[in-house]
Amino acid sequence: MEYFLTEEQKMIKELARKIAEEKIKPKRAEYDENETFPWDIVNELANADLFGVFVPSEYGGLGYGVFELCLVIEELSRVCGGIALSYAGTALGAFPIILFGNEEQKKKYLPPIAKGEKLAAFAVTEPNAGSDITNLNTTAKKEGDYYILNGTKQWITNGGEAEIYVVIAATDKSKGPRGATAFILEKGMEGFNFGKKEKKLGIRASATRELVFENCKVPKENVLGREGMGFLITLKNFDTSRPGVAAQALGIAQGAFEEALKYAHTRKQFGQTIISFQAVSHMLADMATQIEAARCLIYQTARMIDSGAKEFSKESAMCKLFASDVAMKVTTDAIQIFGGYGYMKEYPVEKMFRDAKITQIYEGTNQIQRNIIALELIKELTKKNP
Repeated sequence: MEYFLTEEQKMIKELARKIAEEKIKPKRAEYDENETFPWDIVNELANADLFGVFVPSEYGGLGYGVFELCLVIEELSRVCGGIALSYAGTALGAFPIILFGNEEQKKKYLPPIAKGEKLAAFAVTEPNAGSDITNLNTTAKKEGDYYILNGTKQWITNGGEAEIYVVIAATDKSKGPRGATAFILEKGMEGFNFGKKEKKLGIRASATRELVFENCKVPKENVLGREGMGFLITLKNFDTSRPGVAAQALGIAQGAFEEALKYAHTRKQFGQTIISFQAVSHMLADMATQIEAARCLIYQTARMIDSGAKEFSKESAMCKLFASDVAMKVTTDAIQIFGGYGYMKEYPVEKMFRDAKITQIYEGTNQIQRNIIALELIKELTKKNP
């Protein structure tokens, strides 16, 4: 379909696709098997200035927005959702600084992110605080000019590889959601260490690690926004970044569909290609339709965010929910079209199936997305009928 991309957007999309095809595709199986972090691909993306896509130009970026970020994530994920996450996870860690950082913080942390010299990460999840981000056990106690952090964060994308971390910690548990604060931490700070690297079903090229804080001293200048804004920063960050997760799901689905279409066109059974069987052709028709519907929703939501809309929680949740469900459906059907071959590691749809599952879980499970959408619908109804 025609999405009326500008010449710059077409160039960004084509550049991301070129890197995906030429640099990622030959190595994706190796990275997945060995669970290796893709530093060479990160360097390729940095050299192509793609880390600057989502960073404002005054801080060393290219000055584009969420839409262009989604274009890059989609193209990278079309080949490997795990490797794409090193890029997408950095955007997740950078958005809080872009949205809530003061000038000093932006000037210090955003230029090296834009150049791809330093990766970023966002840390809110804990062993007992997944969907319930108001139940944080990581604490931050103010002592003079510092905050002392203690606790553990779990399942942090880019954990251990990133240099810059936005961490949400409880500064006053008695205040509930208003008692959480966001901090900018740097790798190497005293008392800031890393726990185990997780072994995962999919996205195995992405590093997922524990962050451990033992009397970690964080200067008060590293408070993001102000004390007590951690919950708001988390919500706004996820609202802004969820189209990126949707784009990851979309890319994975697109890649699986292309593989299935190609296979169905060449695989012969009973003397004819299997695409000639209505059962298979209808599966492919449904896959193509679902993918295009997801793309329309993601692109529209991203453009809505970039236009300066103040409220987009519902739309952001919708595109993440829909695209991730589509990714699971499409990758499952792709394996079915491949038959026994689809279940084997020699063919990429097996990996795409494994990579797709996480998109229904992280940055808020799809059950949480439905809660968000329903709540926003109730709010809209209340405004119309007070």
